[in-house]
Amino acid sequence: MPPASNKADRKATLDVGAWLFNVTTSVGIIMVNKQLMAVYGFSFATTLTGLHFAMTTFMTLVLRCMGYIQPSHLPPLDLAKFALSANFSIVGMNVSLMWNSVGFYQIAKLSMIPVSCVFEIFFDNVRYSRSTKLSILVVLLGVAVCTVSDVSVNTKGFIAAAIAVWSTALQQYYVHHLQKKYSLSSFDLLGHTAPVQAATLLVAGPFVDYWLTKRRVDFYDYSVPSTLFITLSCLIAVGTNLSQFICIGRFTAVSFQVLGHMKTILVLILGFFLFGKEGLNVQVVLGMLLAVFGMIWYGNASSKPGGKEKRYFPSPSVKSQKGLTNGLEDEELGSKV
Repeated sequence: MPPASNKADRKATLDVGAWLFNVTTSVGIIMVNKQLMAVYGFSFATTLTGLHFAMTTFMTLVLRCMGYIQPSHLPPLDLAKFALSANFSIVGMNVSLMWNSVGFYQIAKLSMIPVSCVFEIFFDNVRYSRSTKLSILVVLLGVAVCTVSDVSVNTKGFIAAAIAVWSTALQQYYVHHLQKKYSLSSFDLLGHTAPVQAATLLVAGPFVDYWLTKRRVDFYDYSVPSTLFITLSCLIAVGTNLSQFICIGRFTAVSFQVLGHMKTILVLILGFFLFGKEGLNVQVVLGMLLAVFGMIWYGNASSKPGGKEKRYFPSPSVKSQKGLTNGLEDEELGSKV
């Protein structure tokens, strides 16, 4: 078998493994957090996220000591921009969920795909084929049929949703951009960003959660079962954070969002079997089938030549040099005539 074929097969295997890793950890943490919040009443989502990044920071320190994370450089300004967008994403999502109906919250989450497309078009000069665009629309339609029910909008809820969507899309774009720009592995980038996010969220989280819930995290009745679920949530979050960086680094933010909606479908199915509260009616099943069809179509369309590609524009200096060369060629032709 030719070496190129071996390389392509290996990449495909790693891509599938990274995606399955992300799906498994993401669905797992949703199930654990749902149990933690619904059964044990731990509604301090921002503080919990800070604990997630604290555990992730500990993991990166262990990996650094073991030699899996090498010394690397990430400028403080880029690190600050990433942490700011990531923290706005976390707080914005929590506030959007509180101030909006479930239907509008789901619509807002769906709009992350077109926003991510906008970032790739304007910042990376990416061009999508007609087939790729249509496949994205099919995915969005299928997930909307599955999840969107009542839709009511208010001004402050709309503002919170807009901040959440744009900051989340920007944070995911930064993951891919920073890895490529500074040649950072997923471990390296996580080693830079996790400590900053842990510190900022653990400081601001209790205040944000009190603003959202009118409850203080230090007054929560920490029982043995709830503490075990908090610990389990933090452990799974390490894999979720790492797998997100791995997937976005390999797939780009738009592909990550499209494939990520498979998690929405799995959560609906698992929620039906584990909690039995959300029925799988005909509408939901049809929406799932439509979304899965769109994901398969997107994978096929975006992998074809021209399906999703980066446009390269010559720099002014190259254009000037080309013009000068053409001019010299014209002069030579003129002298020969």
